[in-house]
Amino acid sequence: MWKLSRILCIDINIVANNTELRKDYRLYNQIDGSSGSVMDNIAEGFERNGNKEFIQFLSIAKASCGETRSQLYRVFDRNYINEKDFNKLKNQAIALSKMIGGFISYLQKSDFKGSKYKD
Repeated sequence: MWKLSRILCIDINIVANNTELRKDYRLYNQIDGSSGSVMDNIAEGFERNGNKEFIQFLSIAKASCGETRSQLYRVFDRNYINEKDFNKLKNQAIALSKMIGGFISYLQKSDFKGSKYKD
């Protein structure tokens, strides 16, 4: 899941740096930040060593994935990317969001509370 979020972040960065989006500083910074937030929150939550905190950070990561998807629409609507690239990135974000949501559900049902709660 973290690896897929990294790929999405890289793919968005490639688009951002190879299109006119690089001149739209505010939108560029927003989509760069939100796509990076997905992978960062997955990593930070994992390092907390507790399911409750991990779920909280995964929820933030999922929200950042939705924010990235919304920003992709703005990037597309402003003609910075073509429909093919938009659909590829949007589908990556949707798949990642579903994966994060599924993992949250799994953790919520799990009896394991995290390594910091052993003994």
